[in-house]
Order: sequence, then C-alpha cells, then structure tokens
Amino acid sequence: MNISCSRSAEQLTSTISGQAWHGDSLREILEDVTAEEAQAHPVANVRSIWEIVLHLDAWVEFFSGAVRGTPIPAWATMAKAQDWPYIGIVSDEAWERCVGSLLHHHSELAEAIEAFGDARLDATVPGRTYNVNRLFQSASLHAAYHAGQIALLKKMIR
Repeated sequence: MNISCSRSAEQLTSTISGQAWHGDSLREILEDVTAEEAQAHPVANVRSIWEIVLHLDAWVEFFSGAVRGTPIPAWATMAKAQDWPYIGIVSDEAWERCVGSLLHHHSELAEAIEAFGDARLDATVPGRTYNVNRLFQSASLHAAYHAGQIALLKKMIR
C-alpha cells in the first residue's frame, strides 16, 4: 500500500488546485491575476508574482527530476537563473502559459508521488542529504509558502 505517498499527493493537489488547508489554493489565487499585475513590484526589492510563479515552476521541475533520479543542483553551484528564472517576454499569452505550466507540472508531480511507493520514501533525494518523504512534504510547503506571498502581493497591487 502507498498510504504515505497517496497522502502526500493529495496534500500537494489540494495546495495547488483543491481545498487547501491554508485557504485559497494556488490556482484560486492566480486565476484572475493579469499579466500586468503579475509583473508589478508593489514593494521595492521584493519579487513579483510572475517571478515567484517561475520560481515555483523551476522547483517543481527539480522535485520531479529527483523522483526520476536526476540530482537537484547543489546550492553552491546553482545558477541564479535556475532558482529564479527570468521572465522574458511579457504578454497576456506568456503569463497564461507560465501559470498553465506551473499547474501542469504540479499535477504531474502529484501523479508521480502517488505512484512512487511508500517502500522507497526513506531513499535519499539525488543531490541532497534528506529523504524522499521530506522532499514530498517540502513540495506542498513550498507551494503554500509562495501562495501566501502571491496572495499578499495581489492585495497590495489591487
């Protein structure tokens, strides 16, 4: 049985697009954010919503890669653009693709977590010193943490 993996997958899914324990899911927070709002910087020296979404998407890709055996890059050698990718082209379509990518990649990760298998949860994450169970919990916590930041930025902008 995969009770722990199922719970972790359910937790990630609810954080991203379901009934999250912390309030609105990330999907709900982002659903009416415009490209103009997403690129705004209502607070000096604070990342924009768009930058946070790109960061979340980058990390869910790292998490998914680790599930497949690809090491997560070491902090000391990780390029800033890997951790905080650049926005690039700014348009309504680019913003929609950015959000769509984030939601899609989180859905794929939840499916991978569901299928992972509880017997392997104590394995060490490639490129890290902690186990896969912690990685799975961290995926949800990372999304919830940044969802809160996005919600606050959205309120400031409006």
